[in-house]
Amino acid sequence: MNIELQVLGSALRAVAEEMGAVLVRSAFSVNIKERRDCSTALFAQDGRMIAQAEHIPVHLGAMPEAVAAVREHGPEPGEVFVVNDPFTGGTHLPDITLVSRTAVGYAVSRAHYADVGGSEPGSLPAASSDLYQEGLVVPPVRLTDEVVAILLANMRNPAERHGDLRAQLAAHRLAELRLAELCDRRGHERVVAAMGELYAYSERRVRAAIATLPDGRYEAADILETPEGELIVRAAVTIAGEDVEIDFSGTDSQHAGNLNCPLAVTRSASYFVVRCLTDPDVPASGGAFAPVRVVAPEGSLVNARPPAAVVAGNVETSSRIADVLFRAFGQAVPVPAQGQGTMNNLTFGNARFTYYETIAGGQGACSTADGPSAVHVAMSNTLNTPVEALELAYPLRVERYALRLGSGGKGRFWGGDGVIREITALEPCRVSIVSERRARGPGGTRGGESGAPGRNLVDGDEVPAKVTLALGAGESVTIETPGGGGFGAAG
Repeated sequence: MNIELQVLGSALRAVAEEMGAVLVRSAFSVNIKERRDCSTALFAQDGRMIAQAEHIPVHLGAMPEAVAAVREHGPEPGEVFVVNDPFTGGTHLPDITLVSRTAVGYAVSRAHYADVGGSEPGSLPAASSDLYQEGLVVPPVRLTDEVVAILLANMRNPAERHGDLRAQLAAHRLAELRLAELCDRRGHERVVAAMGELYAYSERRVRAAIATLPDGRYEAADILETPEGELIVRAAVTIAGEDVEIDFSGTDSQHAGNLNCPLAVTRSASYFVVRCLTDPDVPASGGAFAPVRVVAPEGSLVNARPPAAVVAGNVETSSRIADVLFRAFGQAVPVPAQGQGTMNNLTFGNARFTYYETIAGGQGACSTADGPSAVHVAMSNTLNTPVEALELAYPLRVERYALRLGSGGKGRFWGGDGVIREITALEPCRVSIVSERRARGPGGTRGGESGAPGRNLVDGDEVPAKVTLALGAGESVTIETPGGGGFGAAG
């Protein structure tokens, strides 16, 4: 990479990172300003992703779908579009995406709102059976004052939602300003040329890394938990020269619950795994995804047809897709044992407030070290909510927040431990839990033992992995997250 490209590449990545900083620091909700459940990126005029901040994996790999959907409407410079429809560029409804036209392409931000309407506060109903129960569906549309009014009229706690939306808009105005400054300094044509070369550079590096992997076809499967039984995700990974094909044929059909995935989420999880196992330090752009072809039968769990419920597909099925693909690639290259494999989604809310968080757990051990404890794993890398911030903002009290000692799987190297998080409601509200790995713990590898499965409790009584219920003042929810799998037989 020559010096000028290094300079321009760093400048473009800095714009994406600064967009994220503005969004986080300006946001109203705890979920964005503390947990940083948001992502930002820059795209070229032809819709290719050029630079992204190091944010949420499940957001970033799916962003090209949103830009493609917006480009069909012919946005003009300075216009901002909004979308959350999972079947036309979104992931799940709480993820609100803004796409704005800039001098050299598009700026994109995606943020998880703590409520977008629907049947339950927090817009994460455990038992949703169609998309409309999960919140307001927004196809790609220009963000006018009238559209903002419609959005806020359909969301609980609209003042907080409006604050988050304004923070996203501020990030886009910043991107417009910084890109204009960059073009003034370096020249419009040079910036556009650099964007194309950055994409090509990432593609070359990933293709070179894939070429070092052993050619072959590698298959794996794993399960998701539902009240009616298990759903199976199957994948076959074919490595051929500089290309990778990931085929999900044989995966179960979409089901009546909300573990279904739109294709954008399936692609995002697939890109994440390939990047981890090839060249994780490559400049983050869409070129890193170009060598990967994803085959997902329409109507399956990983490419659902509308109006399927998908709110858990984005957070839970994406995690299982990553697990399955790491297991398949593990037949060709060394990979760690399984991590917790769930985001442990938890929402509280009523007419006055809504709160959402995901909770860390154990990561799997690898061939040289124990797995880290109390971390977000795979498709999520959000932060935790500090106890002080949570209690200051909402009528909730954190009773306990501790490592779940001994929950990591035994082995030559042990899996990381999960956590225990107990929260008491100080006023009546609704609570929803959407979690996985409650029936079976994350698997160990090379003779290592599985990590402990998670547990969910309400006032000390165990409740299912996926549940929505009423919580009275003084009642508590306890989430015990899974530990990671161990690596190698214990000596």
